[in-house]
Amino acid sequence: MGLFKSSKKVGVADVIRCDASDHLIWKWHPDGPESGEGKREYAIRFGSKLRVREGEVAVFAYKQKGKVYNDYIVGPTEETLHTKNLPVIGAIVDAFFGKDTPFQADIYFINTAKNVQVKFGVPYFDVCDERFPDFAVPVAVRGSINFKIDDYKEFVKIYRLEDFTLSDFSAKIRDAAIRYVKNVVTNVPAVHSIPVVQLERRITAINQIVELNLQERLKDDFGVTVVGVDITDVELDKTSQGYRDLMAVSKDVASAAMAAQSEANVSSIKAKA
Repeated sequence: MGLFKSSKKVGVADVIRCDASDHLIWKWHPDGPESGEGKREYAIRFGSKLRVREGEVAVFAYKQKGKVYNDYIVGPTEETLHTKNLPVIGAIVDAFFGKDTPFQADIYFINTAKNVQVKFGVPYFDVCDERFPDFAVPVAVRGSINFKIDDYKEFVKIYRLEDFTLSDFSAKIRDAAIRYVKNVVTNVPAVHSIPVVQLERRITAINQIVELNLQERLKDDFGVTVVGVDITDVELDKTSQGYRDLMAVSKDVASAAMAAQSEANVSSIKAKA
């Protein structure tokens, strides 16, 4: 982002604001194209007007000598841009060019109030009961995840905004959710002592386990806050050989346990007689 040399290219923005009605990240342009469209750079002067709605944060990104500097203005606000509300960029511009010089900056509006829902489906994968590791049962999981941006500074630090599109970002969230959900459910029988044959009836417990896992993982990986996870279906492939074998051995074990308990009860009664 070097300084504009020709006065013909210097534009003073009367009002800088987000024109999108529904967005997560929206990049401002002088001619107002949608986020992700157009790469034209532009100049901004101190004295330009800025409007930031409630639930939004305006991010000013300025590059100097290969390093990106950011200033953040949290809404709701309507104010004139000056070095007091853009202290980082203002100091750099003043040091290199003088405070009255137009400077280039990318301006993004982050919607911190918006919840984004991403649906996911994990195709059949093998899950083994800790007691019977030889019988793998195919399990599929379906659900959705809701997330938002709370820590916008961490989000900007982790994720580059200049190439941001919600569709690409949601796809990355979906891929991560599938990977982590698969890992959690695979280990549920061993870690949380939930038998494989009971997975379908233990959706609430599995949902809580998955949600805690995704909250931590997605915060670290993508800088987003998981608002909620809704697992709608945990499906066992009951036509699989693994399921049939597991049910058969489970019944045998249950029958043996009942027989042993009955024998113990009879022995106890005889001892008391």
